[in-house]
Amino acid sequence: MPITPHVETHFEASASVRDVVIGMSDGLTVPFALAAGLTGTAMATTSIVVIAGLAEIAAGSIAMGLGGYLAARTDRDHYRSEREREIRETVELPDKEREEVAEVFRGYGMSEADLAPVVAAICADQKHWVDFMMKFELGFEEPDPQRARNSAVTIAISYILGGLVPLGPYMLVGNLDRALAISVAVTLAALFAFGYVKGRMTGISPWRGGLQTVVIGGLASAAAYGLAKWIGRG
Repeated sequence: MPITPHVETHFEASASVRDVVIGMSDGLTVPFALAAGLTGTAMATTSIVVIAGLAEIAAGSIAMGLGGYLAARTDRDHYRSEREREIRETVELPDKEREEVAEVFRGYGMSEADLAPVVAAICADQKHWVDFMMKFELGFEEPDPQRARNSAVTIAISYILGGLVPLGPYMLVGNLDRALAISVAVTLAALFAFGYVKGRMTGISPWRGGLQTVVIGGLASAAAYGLAKWIGRG
């Protein structure tokens, strides 16, 4: 009887995917809320909404990209600092570090007789020793040296693309109320599609992911629109 090979499929969210999610979700939500809020003011025109929206997209993409850059740089600097500390400890406290390697294997139920040669083999090479400690003791993976730059660019571009979705109708339609209605429809559809795809990629229910994203974006824009209307009456 033929045996069907067992194939496991797991999604591993790469750093780039996470950056796209961060940039796109904020890009769809924040300019959407701003445009809706401005539409609720008495002095609003499509030109004002477009100018303010483009200014927000420019500022938001720079701020978000810079935030991603600094976060990635912080992770890289932290990794380097911890690695330097581990290198020093393998030189200054080798017995303690060997015992920490042994503790990792004891956690997997390995006997003392079996783990002794494994520990000796790992600790025979300092680089491999430090690599092991960084990964299995501290839980660190070596960051990509280009991570900071790539993160900044990916988040910024994703923010811009997301922000143009709710702003697009104001660029193409002269009537403010009609532009708002189209913007709401297009943006909610985009939010649902984004949440649906994100749900499929991350393993949660796509429909649940889509609805959650729509609710969050819808509440943000409704709050901004209502606040602008309330202030405008004052």
